Amino acid sequence: MLKNESRLHVGLIGPLPPPFGGMANQTRQLCDLLKSEGVKVSIAQTNGAYKPKIVGKVRGLRALFRMIPYLLKLWDLAEKADVMHIMANSGWSWHLFSAPAVWIGWLRQTPVIINYRGGEARSFFSRSIRWVKPTMQRASAIIVPSGYLEKIFADFDFSSDVIPNIINTERFQPNDARVLNASSALHLVVTRNLESIYGIPTAIRAVLILHKSWPNVRLSIAGSGPQRGELEELVEQLDLEEVVTFTGKLNPDEVAALYHQADVMLNPTTVDNMPNSILESLACGVPVVTTNVGGIPYIVDNEKHVLMVDVGDAEAMAKQVSRLLEDPLLAGNLVNAGLEEVAQFEWPVVKSKWLSLYRKLHTPR
Repeated sequence: MLKNESRLHVGLIGPLPPPFGGMANQTRQLCDLLKSEGVKVSIAQTNGAYKPKIVGKVRGLRALFRMIPYLLKLWDLAEKADVMHIMANSGWSWHLFSAPAVWIGWLRQTPVIINYRGGEARSFFSRSIRWVKPTMQRASAIIVPSGYLEKIFADFDFSSDVIPNIINTERFQPNDARVLNASSALHLVVTRNLESIYGIPTAIRAVLILHKSWPNVRLSIAGSGPQRGELEELVEQLDLEEVVTFTGKLNPDEVAALYHQADVMLNPTTVDNMPNSILESLACGVPVVTTNVGGIPYIVDNEKHVLMVDVGDAEAMAKQVSRLLEDPLLAGNLVNAGLEEVAQFEWPVVKSKWLSLYRKLHTPR
C-alpha cells in the first residue's frame, strides 16, 4: 500500500514562480493539475525566499540560509512521499538542488524521478559527466520532455523516457477574431528571456528588414534578463524605438493575452530543448517562425507546423514572415496543423503517463 493509504503522495522538487519562467511555470502547473486529480503533492522549492530578506544581499550567507532549510525539507519529504519528482536542469542548478535530492531519496529508499530539461545538456554532460553519472545512476527513472534530450542522454549511456511538457489549452487557445492581414498593422512577438542564448538581436534585425516593405510592423519583446540594456541600445542604433516595445516579464495569463494580439511569433533562439513558447503560440493559433536548433525539429516540422530558419539569419526570418503575409493559405495551414499538434501536450494525454509511472515506481516499504 502507499505510505498515505488514501492517495498517492508525490514529493515535487523544483522552482516556483515568481519569477515566471519555463521550469517554474511547469512545476506550478504540474502541482496544480496533480492535485486536481486527487494526488497529494508536497513541494520542496528550490528558489524559495530568503529568511530574513537581508540575507539575500550577502552572497556566501544567502547560499547557506537557502541550502540548510532545503536539505531539511528534502529529508522530510523523502520520508513522507511515495515518489520524489525532481525538476532538473544543467549547471549549478543540478549540483546545488537536483543532485542532493537524488541522493537523499536514494538514502531513504524513496523512488526518485529525474525530470531533466534544458537545451544545454550535451555541453553540461561533456564538462561534468564524472560528477553527474553517479547521481544519475541512483535515480529510479529519468524522464525528458523531448526526443532531442532522449538522444543526448543515450549518447552518454543514460536510458530515458519521454513525457512531454504540459500546455494549458484553457489558457492558451485561439483568438478566432484575429486574422493575419497584410493590409493591417503587423504585430510580431518574442516571448523569451533577454539572454544571449535566445538570439533576440536576430529578431530585431529581421524587423528592420521587414520595416522597409511593411512600415506598419511592430515588435513586442516579452521577457526580462541581463541583455535588456544591450538590446535597447541595438534598437536605438537601428532607429526602431517607435517599432520595438519591451514589455518586461509577463505572467502566463499576460503572455496568452499578448499572443491573442499577435500576428506572428518569432523564436530566434540559438539553443533550445522543447520551448513552451512555440507550443503555446501554436495553441493560440499564431503562426511561428523559429530557428531550427536543438529539440525544435523534434516537436514541430518545418513547413507543416512552423517555418524554420538558421541561427542568426535575420534576412531569412524576415523572408519567412513576408511569406506568411503574402500567402494566407500557407498561414492558415500552419495554424490548423499547429493546433492539431498541440493536442498531444494537453493534460488529459500527459497525466496518464505521469500517474502510471508514479504507481509503477512505488513499492511498499
